[in-house]
Amino acid sequence: MTQPLIHPTAIIDPKAELDPSVEVGAYSIIGENVRIAAGTRIGSHVVIDGHTTIGHNNQIFQFSSLGAAPQDKKYNGEPTTLEIGDNNTIREFCTFNRGTAQDKGATRLGNDNWVMAYVHIAHDCQIGNHTIFANNSSLAGHVDVQDYAILGGFTLIHQFCKVGAHVITAVGTVVFKDIPPYVTAAGYDAKPHGINAEGLKRRGFSAETITQIKRAYKVLYRKGLSLEEAKLELAELVVDCPEINTLLAFLNTTTRGIVR
Repeated sequence: MTQPLIHPTAIIDPKAELDPSVEVGAYSIIGENVRIAAGTRIGSHVVIDGHTTIGHNNQIFQFSSLGAAPQDKKYNGEPTTLEIGDNNTIREFCTFNRGTAQDKGATRLGNDNWVMAYVHIAHDCQIGNHTIFANNSSLAGHVDVQDYAILGGFTLIHQFCKVGAHVITAVGTVVFKDIPPYVTAAGYDAKPHGINAEGLKRRGFSAETITQIKRAYKVLYRKGLSLEEAKLELAELVVDCPEINTLLAFLNTTTRGIVR
């Protein structure tokens, strides 16, 4: 006997827009301003609320809450959004909040992200693609996490911080400043511990490029230079290694300072 795609105990507002291929598990609740694209599967006891858009082929496990009002006392009912892309895995008990009118008005999760259990993504966070958030990692409001970043379990990110591309954090890391691309960070508060060399190898970076990124790390952290001095020297390395542009661009936009 063919099972229905939407369990009879699920409560779906008639104004919600779900592609006919969307699966919804038992006792899940979907609000009127929710839109869900083809191929997405929603487990049991999931609540999806607010102006929330979910793309193609996501898998959302049981007991998650997506699109609820932000945990911000300034929020006054504005129609802010949560936007989730394609091919994401969202495990049990995750909480993603909508944005606020005081910032971008949207919380965004890109494509191909792997989000483990009990992860919290607060209002106005901007998450890129191919990230991994291990269990119980949490983002305060207004945090940016760039592509391929990996947050170890119980990593906590302070509001307005930025986490660069290809960063990896150790378990229990607490982040109060920005983490530049390629860096391994650990501790409370977070300190740099070299580059994420293994992660770069797995993503196809050549041995020569990884060597150049290590050289850039030494310029930034081992030569005793000020940030402005380091940026000037890093600009010279871009000629031999264009990937250092990612690091330099990040340093030019940091507002909280970097972990050092």
